[in-house]
Amino acid sequence: MKLVFLISLASIISVGMLTGIIKYYCESWGMIDIPNERSSHSLPTPTGGGVSVVLLFTLISLALDYSKIIQFDNLTILLLPSIMVAMIGFIDDLNHVPAFWRLLVHFLSAILFLNSLGGFPPLDIGGLTIDLGWFGYVFGSLYLVWLLNLYNFMDGIDGISSIGAITVCVSIIFIMIQQNIPLKHWVVPLLLASTVGGFLFWNFPVAKIFMGDGCSGFLGFTIGLFSIQAAQVMPQMFWVCIVLLAVFIVDATYTLMRRIITGQKFYKAHNEHAFQIASRRHSHVKVSLIVGLINIVWLLPIAYMISTKNINALVGVIIAYLPLIGLEIFIKNEKK
Repeated sequence: MKLVFLISLASIISVGMLTGIIKYYCESWGMIDIPNERSSHSLPTPTGGGVSVVLLFTLISLALDYSKIIQFDNLTILLLPSIMVAMIGFIDDLNHVPAFWRLLVHFLSAILFLNSLGGFPPLDIGGLTIDLGWFGYVFGSLYLVWLLNLYNFMDGIDGISSIGAITVCVSIIFIMIQQNIPLKHWVVPLLLASTVGGFLFWNFPVAKIFMGDGCSGFLGFTIGLFSIQAAQVMPQMFWVCIVLLAVFIVDATYTLMRRIITGQKFYKAHNEHAFQIASRRHSHVKVSLIVGLINIVWLLPIAYMISTKNINALVGVIIAYLPLIGLEIFIKNEKK
């Protein structure tokens, strides 16, 4: 545990320092997010600060793996596709990239990962182990691309993406430790939580810099890759991650489906997510903290019971999601 503490501390401090430097240059180079009618913030704010998270996550993981301090579980398989996603996101932050090219890189990154992994691992569904075969590539690609994009959508108020990622990753670490899974299998969420923790200082309670689409997409995509990779070690881990990501998945998916059904231009930017509506009534701080609280108090216990097989995975997913769907509907209807 001493090694875990040192890795975490070094990651937090280094990202915190680098983000401060990046903030200075973003202001000098004019990388400023100007508020508009759809924005959840009111002041011009530097953006793109999440490059510190991506850069130091990459460098620290490579250093640990190369030095053999920690032998990662197929590091290159996970790292290369994630960097591809981050790069197209950062380019988009600097100079708009058409959606077609962004999605092309997203799907190519997902397919590269799945192919390198040997396909989507067998899923434990209702006590049955099912090999998805070629359909695993379709399902896995859609899952990963949606996860990275919904993370972009949900990165809309101070601290929400950072707090969401930290609480999800810490929950994953807790569960894997309880299941006596070696450090090399959960060092990815450890580094994600630590590097994002260093960025959180600059993003909460009041954002001094935004992470940008490059980092938010990287977070969603990397957590998604990990959820698939971890299922090779422990089949229940895919469902554990699906439960822990429930707040973001429900809000982004419900909002998108509702906009499609009501004939709105679903591909246009908007401020109709439940977290955005709630932040206008209350505050960014309260909403972001509530998201973290839901992850730890509600979703973690359910995810843990799935990991120990005390409840069926699908039953656990239903139990986790139904109240959140109800809350989503309540917030949207109350808006009227």
